[in-house]
Amino acid sequence: MELAIGQRLRMGSIGVWNSITPYMGGLGVASLLVSFLIALFYNMILAWILWYFFHSFQNPLPWRDCPVNLNHTGYVSECEKSTSVNYFWYRETLNITPNIETSGSLQWWLVLCLASAWCLVYICFIRGIETIGKAIYVTATFPYLVLTIFLIRALTLSGASDGLIYLFTPNWETLKNPKVWLDAATQIFFSLSLAFGGLIAFSSYNPQKNNCERDAIIVGCVNSFTSIYASIPIFSILGFKANENYNDCRNWNILQLTNAFSIGDENITLENYNDWLNYLNTTDPMEVESLNLKTCNLQTFLDQSASGTGLAFIVFTEAVIKMPASQVWAVLFFLMLFSLGLSSMFGNLEGVLTPLLDLHVVPPWMPKEIFTGLICLTSFTVALIFTLGSGNYWLEIFNSYVGSMPLLIIAFFEIITVVYIYGINRFNDDIEWMTGRRPNMYWQATWRFISPFMLLVVFVAYIVTESENRPTYNAWNPDYVHFPLADVQHYPEWVYVICVLLSLIPVVSIPLVALYKFVGFLKRYIMNRHNQNPYANEF
Repeated sequence: MELAIGQRLRMGSIGVWNSITPYMGGLGVASLLVSFLIALFYNMILAWILWYFFHSFQNPLPWRDCPVNLNHTGYVSECEKSTSVNYFWYRETLNITPNIETSGSLQWWLVLCLASAWCLVYICFIRGIETIGKAIYVTATFPYLVLTIFLIRALTLSGASDGLIYLFTPNWETLKNPKVWLDAATQIFFSLSLAFGGLIAFSSYNPQKNNCERDAIIVGCVNSFTSIYASIPIFSILGFKANENYNDCRNWNILQLTNAFSIGDENITLENYNDWLNYLNTTDPMEVESLNLKTCNLQTFLDQSASGTGLAFIVFTEAVIKMPASQVWAVLFFLMLFSLGLSSMFGNLEGVLTPLLDLHVVPPWMPKEIFTGLICLTSFTVALIFTLGSGNYWLEIFNSYVGSMPLLIIAFFEIITVVYIYGINRFNDDIEWMTGRRPNMYWQATWRFISPFMLLVVFVAYIVTESENRPTYNAWNPDYVHFPLADVQHYPEWVYVICVLLSLIPVVSIPLVALYKFVGFLKRYIMNRHNQNPYANEF
C-alpha cells in the first residue's frame, strides 16, 4: 500500500496524506517524528557495533578473560561474580549505573563511536538517493554472504540441533501473551520499514508505470526468507552455547561430587553423570544435599538465551570465544550487523528528510547537503543521552515505547485513510493504471478488513495488559543480593510519565492536525455565512 500510494502521488509521507485529505496530514508528521526518534537510538546501536568491531581485531578478544584487580592478586570482583562477556558489555562498554535515576557521565569512547556512526550515515546521504541506492547494493547483499558462512560453521557445532529444535517448536503459553504479538508486529514494521515514511519517500522516485505489486510481493517474500535463513545459524549458535553452559554446569557438579565422596578422577563423566547422581542420592542424600549442586537443565539454558541487544553483545560474543579463529568470526559478525543497521538508517533518515522538504521548512538558499548535516548534527547531540551511564536504560525505553505502539497506530490510520477516505475503488484504479491489472481478492480482504482488525486487536490487548501491570526494567547492579541476576526495578513516576509521552508525542499530531483543519473549516464557514450578501436571493 505504501509503495503504491507513494509511487502514484509522487510525494513524501506528509505530501501524500495531505493530498488525500488535509485532515490526515498529521500522519506524515507522525511518521516523521517516529523516524527521527528511532534514528536516535538506532544509530547508538551502530555505535556499539563499531566499538565491538574495533576490539574484534585484538588477540585474545578483550571479552574472553576477566581483568585483574588493582592489587594484581586476583580478578575484578564484578567480573568474577558474573562472566567476562557480561563484564565487558556492562562495565567496559556501557559503564552502566545501578539504576536509571543515577545518570552517570558521558562515556567518551561511546561519544566517539556515535560521532563516527553519524558521519558514516551522513556521507551516504550527501549525494542523494543515487548514492543511497548504490550503498544499499553492498549493505543488503554483504549480510547474505556472512550469513551463509555462519550457517555452514554453525551447523557443524555441537548442540546445533538442540537450538534448531527449540527454534521450530512452538510455545503455546508464550503465544497467548499480547506483548509477544506486539513485538512480532514491531519486528515486521522494522524489517519492512513500514509506517516510517521511508517507503513512501523511496517509492516516489519510482517510474509511474513500475509494477509496485510485484515489488511488494518480492520484498515480503525475501524478508520472510531472510528471517528464517538468519534464524537458523543464530539458533544453532544459541544451541551450541546452551550445550556449553549445560556441560559446564554438570562438570562443576561432577567436581563437587568427586571431591566430596573421594571418587577417582574421570570415574564420573558427562555420559554417566545422571546415573551417579541417582546412585549417590539413594545412598547418601544428606551429603548430596549439603553440596548445593547446581540445577542443570538444557531447556532452562535455552530459555535463558538473550534477545535484542543481549543477543548480539552477550550471547553471540560468548559463543564466539569458544570457536576456533574467534577474531575472524567476531569481525565478520559485527561487520554484518553494521551493514544491516546502516541500510535501515537510510530508510529512517529518508523518512525525516523528505517530509521536511515537503513542508518547505528548508530555506531555498540552503543546499540539501548542509540541511542533511544539520539534521545529523542535531540527532547526534540529542542522542548523547544514550552515552551516559544510564544510557542503556533510556535506549530500552525508546525502543519499547517509540518503536512499537506508535507504529501500529500510524499503520492503522494509513489503512483507514487509503481504503475509506481516498477510496478503495479509486486506489484499485490507480494500481491498475500503474501495473496493468487490478488487485486480487487477497489484497481487497487484507486492506478492507483483516489488517485493520488485527492491528486494532493487538492495540487493545496491549493496552489492557499494560494497564494491569506497572512497567519494570532490568538493572545491572553489582550490589544486588542476587547479582549477577538482573535487579528488576519499577520505573520512577517521572520516568513513567516520559514513557507515556514517548508513546503519545509521535501520534498526537494525527488528532491535532485534524482538529486544526476542522477549526479552520468552521471559521471559514462562519465567515462566509456572516459575509453573505443579504440581497443575493432577490435576483
